Amino acid sequence: MYLNMDNTHIVDVYKTSVSSKEQVEKLTPFLNRIPKIVDWNFDLEDCDHILRIVSTDTNPFAISELLMSFGFRCSELE
Repeated sequence: MYLNMDNTHIVDVYKTSVSSKEQVEKLTPFLNRIPKIVDWNFDLEDCDHILRIVSTDTNPFAISELLMSFGFRCSELE
């Protein structure tokens, strides 16, 4: 977890098994429904298939549980 430059948003970074645009599209409506998330994106070209979430509050367990409910691995990077 990192604070952004204005200290109002938190950036969490996750290692995932999400590996395609189709999989991202499947997750999009669910990630968009989380009210405290300001922005999110996947880096599918990274070997860890990184998910970055910018939020006003953090709940890494909930994010991991969401992705795991779709059958993906997900763990927060320290």
